[in-house]
Amino acid sequence: MKNLKVFLIFLIFLTANSVTFAQKIGVVDTNYILSKMPQYTEAQARLEEQIKAWETELQTLQAEYDAKKAAFENEKVLLVGEQLKQREAEVKNLDKKIKKFIAEKFSGEGEINKFRANLAKPFQDQIWNAIKTVTEKNSLGIVLDKSSNMSVIFLDKRYDYTDKVLDQLLKGPSKEDTKSKDAKAKNKK
Repeated sequence: MKNLKVFLIFLIFLTANSVTFAQKIGVVDTNYILSKMPQYTEAQARLEEQIKAWETELQTLQAEYDAKKAAFENEKVLLVGEQLKQREAEVKNLDKKIKKFIAEKFSGEGEINKFRANLAKPFQDQIWNAIKTVTEKNSLGIVLDKSSNMSVIFLDKRYDYTDKVLDQLLKGPSKEDTKSKDAKAKNKK
């Protein structure tokens, strides 16, 4: 199945190349770029701290639940009527609380994914702008991200533009970039 995917991607790639009349291709590694951005690593560390805090809170709730459930099971035969119902309700409520906590924090739509999305968005935008600048400077027709699920079997270093994008991000737009953008804006008017 994986070989079929690779073959199909290669076939699409080959077809696209013949249609676009030998466009220049570049490859970047966005995961590598993100790892070299100090602001991103700091934000990632804050996210990890928050996750650890939630995990600790969950472990505390789970320990409380386990203790209450064990106590309830041990005393179940001694409890009657309202006492039995009350203790059983306490255990069920704590179980519901744990499930709700997990859903709110760790589910697909939970806070952890919202944090990740909010964390990544500004950095993705910065990387996109830097890739766009490098693409324009180097007249690239196609840029692939090798940190995605795409399989890169071999890559000649001359097609890897990761360092150029990283340099662009770290130094910001150059005077030449600003001048060329200003000239393009004037030409559009």
